[in-house]
Amino acid sequence: MASSADPDASTPPAAPQLEPARKAVRVVVKGRVTGVGFRDWTASTAESLGLAGWVRNRRDGSVEALLSGDPAKIEDMITRRLPVGPPPATVTAVVPSPAEPVDPSAGFEIKFTV
Repeated sequence: MASSADPDASTPPAAPQLEPARKAVRVVVKGRVTGVGFRDWTASTAESLGLAGWVRNRRDGSVEALLSGDPAKIEDMITRRLPVGPPPATVTAVVPSPAEPVDPSAGFEIKFTV
C-alpha cells in the first residue's frame, strides 16, 4: 500500500490566496430624493465605506445606484444609511436587486439622469 505522504516534499504547499468577498446590489431609492443632494451624499457615503459603483437620478424622481464591495458594508448602506439619506431627503422605499460586482478600482461615480 502506497503512502500518501511525499518524502520529497520539502515545503508545504502554499495556501490559496482568497479574494475578499464581494457582492453587488442595484438599489432604487424612492421618495423626495432628487434636488436634495442625494447623489452627492450617496457617492460620498459609498466612498467612505470603500464601495465601488455609481449613482444617478431617474426621470421618475427616484435615485438608482449600484453598490459593489464588501457584503457587510453594502448591507449597512442599504439598511441604515440609504433609508435616512441626507437631511433634506425623505426616503419612502429602498428597493434592492442583485447585480454583478464591478472592479473595486473603478471607484464611485455620479452618472447622468436616465
